[in-house]
Amino acid sequence: MSTAPTLADLPTPALLLDLDVLDANLARMQARADRLGVALRPHAKTHKCIEVARRQRDLGARGLTVSTLAEARFFAAAGFDDLTWAFPVVFSRIAEARRLAERTTPHLTPHLTLHLTVDSEEAVAALAAEDFPFSVFLKVDCGYGRAGVAADSPRAVELARRLAAHPRLRFAGLLSHSGDAYAAATPDEARRAAEGERRALAQLARRLRDGGDGARGIEVPVVSAGSTPAMAVVEDLTGVDEVRPGNYCFYDGTQAALGSCTPAECAVTVLTSVVSCQPGAGHAVVDAGALTLSKDSGPSHLGERWRWGMGAVFRDHDAYRAGRPDPDLHLTSLSQEHGKTSRPLPLGARLRVLPNHSCLAVPLHAAYRVVRGEQVVGRWEIFQGR
Repeated sequence: MSTAPTLADLPTPALLLDLDVLDANLARMQARADRLGVALRPHAKTHKCIEVARRQRDLGARGLTVSTLAEARFFAAAGFDDLTWAFPVVFSRIAEARRLAERTTPHLTPHLTLHLTVDSEEAVAALAAEDFPFSVFLKVDCGYGRAGVAADSPRAVELARRLAAHPRLRFAGLLSHSGDAYAAATPDEARRAAEGERRALAQLARRLRDGGDGARGIEVPVVSAGSTPAMAVVEDLTGVDEVRPGNYCFYDGTQAALGSCTPAECAVTVLTSVVSCQPGAGHAVVDAGALTLSKDSGPSHLGERWRWGMGAVFRDHDAYRAGRPDPDLHLTSLSQEHGKTSRPLPLGARLRVLPNHSCLAVPLHAAYRVVRGEQVVGRWEIFQGR
């Protein structure tokens, strides 16, 4: 009679997903969105997993956010019928987006709604040339400075006017990403970033609806905002209709350092083994490198407050469950398959590493090893297509 495998039975490296921590994170964010009076449209780029997305939907999430059309096809094939591609539209993929939106791809849900995103006159013209009723969000920059039209600019009004007035395109509303909350050094700074995003979006939506700057009373169906560090601390979302955090399902070392969560609320870790420790050396080597953890160096803007290097380390399962990374042990550097630790360790020792950025670490693996306690209770595949 076979028994269920345990952590001790797994070969390393292995991506572990703690099911109890995951479920608690999903329920907490859904409850927070409900309290703030907004719909939750989770960003699936973090987990890339049908089982996690279904759990989010079952708790009340309304639709999903994706980063690529490949992700959109993946989730549509699994029956998710309301998807936002929250990325400036790629001109060479517009015909592909149309095929997906037309539901002509075999085995896709027949009721798919696919929202696209633009931030330029050229993108609006490229979509209009396809002569298809795309649903289109205007991407707005509320201070992050990466992509999107400036929220307080006349250009934002003009692009919204073009979308709303076009005979074929459907103006879905305004969409932003409060990525500047990741640059916060304290929860108060993240709260100010979240409030800045909310205020900028609400003011732009009011300008459009009230007919200012030649907007002529444009209807704004949806105002979409948010990121995980912003949603962890925001207190008021007046004027916002939906939020799109993604990382909250797992969190990671960066989120713990920013104060978005505690280490005990981090659902994803990497199980790794010590494979080398030479006599007299001040370090050991583990079998978790850049192709296991990614090379995200964490929130370096925190300066000396960031002490986890390339990954915090839990010495054992009990330390993980208690949320206690070893204060004197972390990964100092990563090469392709090697990880270097900050101190020597016994050969064969097994550790749990907390990735600095779970969104980058997860797609390096084919599947999660789903665990409850020390029992392995499942294997969930991770979508790796581009």
